[in-house]
Amino acid sequence: MASVNLSSLSSSSTINLHQHLHKTPLLKPFNLTTPNSFQSLSFLPTKNPINISCKNKNPSSDFTPNHSVQIYDDDGGDDKLREECGVVGIYGDPEASRLCYLALHALQHRGQEGAGIVTVHDNILKSITGVGLVSEVFNESKLNQLPGDSAIGHVRYSTAGSSMLKNVQPFVAGYRFGSVGVAHNGNLVNYRSLRAKLEENGSIFNTSSDTEVVLHLIAISKARPFLLRIVNACEQLEGAYSMVFVTEDKLVAVRDPHGFRPLVMGRRRRNGAYVFASETCALDLIEATYEREVNPGEVIVIDKDGIQTLCLMPHFEPKSCIFEHIYFSQPNSIVFGRSVYKSRKEFGEILAAEAPVDCDVVIAVPDSGVVAALGYAAKAGVPFEQGLIRSHYVGRTFIEPSQRIRDFGVKLKLAPVKAVIEGKRVVVVDDSIVRGTTSSKIVRLLKEAGAKEVHMRIASPPMVASCYYGVDTPSSEELISNRLSTEEIRKYIGSDSLAFLPFDSLKNLLKEDSSAFCYACFTGKYPVEPPSMEVKVKKVGDFVDDGVSGALKSIEEGWVQVPRDQKASKV
Repeated sequence: MASVNLSSLSSSSTINLHQHLHKTPLLKPFNLTTPNSFQSLSFLPTKNPINISCKNKNPSSDFTPNHSVQIYDDDGGDDKLREECGVVGIYGDPEASRLCYLALHALQHRGQEGAGIVTVHDNILKSITGVGLVSEVFNESKLNQLPGDSAIGHVRYSTAGSSMLKNVQPFVAGYRFGSVGVAHNGNLVNYRSLRAKLEENGSIFNTSSDTEVVLHLIAISKARPFLLRIVNACEQLEGAYSMVFVTEDKLVAVRDPHGFRPLVMGRRRRNGAYVFASETCALDLIEATYEREVNPGEVIVIDKDGIQTLCLMPHFEPKSCIFEHIYFSQPNSIVFGRSVYKSRKEFGEILAAEAPVDCDVVIAVPDSGVVAALGYAAKAGVPFEQGLIRSHYVGRTFIEPSQRIRDFGVKLKLAPVKAVIEGKRVVVVDDSIVRGTTSSKIVRLLKEAGAKEVHMRIASPPMVASCYYGVDTPSSEELISNRLSTEEIRKYIGSDSLAFLPFDSLKNLLKEDSSAFCYACFTGKYPVEPPSMEVKVKKVGDFVDDGVSGALKSIEEGWVQVPRDQKASKV
């Protein structure tokens, strides 16, 4: 058995690419099997760990003087769902690293704790990753160290502490036939069983990320040419994965057979370079034209000979994440073929029609509730006002006050406008209620600002179950809608009324597309069952703590080729 060589961590490194890939075209259907022998796998280094201040998960507790606290959600407290990451891939542009940097800026809302870019130049993969925002990780000097016309990039959320940096992607690995970089959005429900099997056969893991499993599976595959190693690895994965790979001469984009997480393809208008991204807002920023989604179960390969697609058989029914339209994606994006802005406005209109209330003004919890609030106000014929102002200058870490201040974290991020609220009957529109802690603080904040009545309207159905497909969610028992009725939640948060978007109305809005979405967080019915329903899901991006164990039924069907320059049929 070949040994596994894992290197220490540093900020940037290079690795030589071996030219042992077979160039034989794929002309017929094929089946892949999992080999028993293992090959050597080594990881490129990343930066040395740095210390990050711990976060206070109990905002109502007494504050310790001169103690550093971390605020890590964008909407006022520790009570929001968070997307795990965003990915970008670019092929055929001499400014690939800079375009990747800009595209990651557009996807910053999908991950704010770490960022990385890998480029290919003169048969060398070079990686720079770091902790923090894209603008904190990269500058002109670092981008100058990333030449090449191919690049992949990644933004992610992660835990604080020494384990954070080594989990920042893209990952780059070298083995006996070459090197490969990968950036992954999603979560593999059979991660623990795959990792256990690999470790039993001698693999050594350097991170706690499920993405590392993919690289090990590529390394042990006996399939030739190299592209089939990626296919072989994906064949063994279960759960959510939208991934981009880069090799010495190829860019590969892959989406899982259910299409849980988004991935789109575009072309730069200037030179025709190919671009892949989690959302179309990234394409818009770098002047790329949206062409289509990467279909569920599709592998797209781009090299000097053009574009080639492979499709996983059979074609499962798509189950795209509905929360991309409710909360995660930018309003200016097209996700799963639908306008996010239009969806959110229609959610608000449904709330106004099905849960009306006498009010004087409609306000939103910024920023995610704004579009739904506009829809509610327009349908109800009531003025929309900015009743809550969000601070855009709060860093992830700040110093606590010396005395106890109630609702400190929310007040730091959201400020009520008394001129809008005082003496008014106010409808507040938000995207979701998770634990209920932030909603209760917002209601109290508005009433302290003089609101006569506060009516909460939530532009999603009640959340009753955890997500296992790449969303950072609490365990089911922590979800307030799993424990309490709507009226009990209303009393808990202190609002004068409370209404959620009816689930049936949401499906009716989606019409014939309704069956193509995943609603597991609203129903508890999982398209791909987690191995044990009694476990807790992962916490804030630390995949090793996701509690998911055991194997699901493996995918036994093979992959078939679609001819070059021919688009795969929609699956």
